[in-house]
Amino acid sequence: MPTRSIYLLSPKQLPPETIAVAFAKTSRSPESFGEIAAQLSEESSAAFHEKWVVGYGHASVAEHAVLHVAIENVSRLAVECIESNRLASYTEKSTRYQKWSPDDFHIPPELESHPLRETYLRTCRLLFDAYAQSLAPVKALVETRLPRRDGESHEAHDRRIRSQYVDTCRFLLPAASLANLGVTANARIFEGAIRKMLSHPLAEVRQIGAEIKRVAREETPTLIKYADAVPYLLETCEELSRAGHEEREEERGDWCQLIDHDPEGEKRVLAAALYRFGNMSYAQAMQTMHAAPEAEQTRLAESLLGRLGEHDLPLRELEYTSYTFDLLLDQGAYAEFKRHRMMTQTPQRLTTRLGYAVPQQIAAAGFELPYRSAMAAAAAAYEELQAWNPHVASYLVPNGFHRRVLFSLNLRQAFHFCQLRAAPNAHFSIRRVAQRVGAEIRRVHPRLGKYLHLPETETWQAIDQEYFRPG
Repeated sequence: MPTRSIYLLSPKQLPPETIAVAFAKTSRSPESFGEIAAQLSEESSAAFHEKWVVGYGHASVAEHAVLHVAIENVSRLAVECIESNRLASYTEKSTRYQKWSPDDFHIPPELESHPLRETYLRTCRLLFDAYAQSLAPVKALVETRLPRRDGESHEAHDRRIRSQYVDTCRFLLPAASLANLGVTANARIFEGAIRKMLSHPLAEVRQIGAEIKRVAREETPTLIKYADAVPYLLETCEELSRAGHEEREEERGDWCQLIDHDPEGEKRVLAAALYRFGNMSYAQAMQTMHAAPEAEQTRLAESLLGRLGEHDLPLRELEYTSYTFDLLLDQGAYAEFKRHRMMTQTPQRLTTRLGYAVPQQIAAAGFELPYRSAMAAAAAAYEELQAWNPHVASYLVPNGFHRRVLFSLNLRQAFHFCQLRAAPNAHFSIRRVAQRVGAEIRRVHPRLGKYLHLPETETWQAIDQEYFRPG
């Protein structure tokens, strides 16, 4: 009997494309991975990919070539496109633990030699100046609640309370603010991401796509070679933008609306659990659930979720019911919300037309008037730029302005999102969203929703009252 063997094909010794070929060839070769890899060269690996990945469309082979790309000094607006790819890993510069310098913003290439360039620069500088001025009074307010401990240095104290005041001041930072991020993905994902970026309406994003393609080809010269702009994306997005554009007064309404769910969702989840661990068909499992008394359904729900620990993942059978929400949240919260890419998200373009949030700490620190003045200036400049180019105008929108997002997630994803983002150390804006989503799920599916591990000492209404000015 052959002996089990588990080992790495390390990128320290082998190029990513060679590793991908070694894994691909095992489907038809009796040799070990190591023996296959030893027979390969960069040239033969490239020839393999040209034939099978490019020629015959066996793109899954490219998933074995993994790249790590460092991206620095790109706008928060560009980050939205970069991070929109579901099957990739990202780590991004935090707005909660770092402070921004006065010149840490992107200037769009579209504004080169354009008369609106000065309006753009003036507005960015005004917003960054307001941000800088807000730090001291809001920090002083936080210090009254969290004073220095005996023997604690000023630096250590600042590190301990920084997120408490930077969390609030970040509402003033525009989407033009610069960010750094690291991206890890396989070559197949990078190819799709590059195509998306090369088809984007913003020049900055297209330039980033071209630069990522250049550096990725240094490691995977064949697999990324044919990543180009996609006419379908270019033309379809442009046409739908014209069809969906309508000049009218924006209506806000309820900021979080559960617009679709399956009334039988709980039964479907429990039936799927019976199906998994039994021998019946799914139709029979559903019949069993329809015939089961309420007490029996509750007992099954307890069996499915009652032992779930705080850090445990529920069984995949929770994926058989989903929820669709229409959400209005501030842009700062959306920057965190967008990272939950396993759900389906449809954000609208970032504008200043849905109003903005005013954090209670801004008002309590005596900074509400400068804050509102900065927001009004940003809104006025946005209107000037959007008449010329609405995509470029979005760079000027501060984090405090609201944005609409349509999203769908299944119950298993909801467990992850709500429990992570409702945690006490999460930003208050995203805690509010997580608590509200959890409350809506508990309302329509109480038998399963009761097992969401949400802090019981806080509600979304309490967050509203404690952290946001009314209106």
